[in-house]
Amino acid sequence: MIIGILGVEFLLHGNESLKDKRRVALSLKRKVRNRFNVSVAEVDSENDRDRLRLAFVSVGNDKRHMESRMTKCLSMIEAVCPEEMVYSELVVQGEDMP
Repeated sequence: MIIGILGVEFLLHGNESLKDKRRVALSLKRKVRNRFNVSVAEVDSENDRDRLRLAFVSVGNDKRHMESRMTKCLSMIEAVCPEEMVYSELVVQGEDMP
């Protein structure tokens, strides 16, 4: 089983409230889920209106496919989100299934 984890962090400039942050997060989560069928969760900075940290996770049986899928996911996030991405990390772990 192969597990792909993509963590991203954004600085949200000009947000007035947590409601504005939630709007950005929900839009991005919906777009990525619809395109790549990954699980998404906001992690860590839930009460900070200026930072958004998201984790995207997918499970599969082929390491190369998982790396490709999560790399494409990151590219799409960079393309569709107007906020400033300050951090990203991609981890793919596990062994290919026979």
